[in-house]
Amino acid sequence: MSTATRPNEGSVKISDDVIAVCAINAALKTEGVASLDGGFSNALSRNILGKDLVSKGIKVNQTEDGVEIDVHIIVKYHAKIPAVAWDIQENVKNEVQNMTELSVSAVNIHVQGVEIPSEDETANDEK
Repeated sequence: MSTATRPNEGSVKISDDVIAVCAINAALKTEGVASLDGGFSNALSRNILGKDLVSKGIKVNQTEDGVEIDVHIIVKYHAKIPAVAWDIQENVKNEVQNMTELSVSAVNIHVQGVEIPSEDETANDEK
């Protein structure tokens, strides 16, 4: 947890889950992102605990240099992956810094897959 202090005031601690929610919102609003992928840890949590993780697809690491965020995504078919990754980095960095006033040192994008439309969706697009 990060601690921010101001003169003559107490300290504020911001949890990793709060930062993750900001990152999730920013990532899902980005054009070309189909969904977030929780990977192994989300599957393990779902099977053992019976619930999904709040921070599905997001890993937050707070260091002295700033906040490092890993985003695991599935992109939409026909999306330009480098452009989508760049947009996610910018959106997540801006959202987290605006909402928490913490410095974001890195936003790492991990493309886990591509969402391929079903044949029904493809047929509807051609009409």
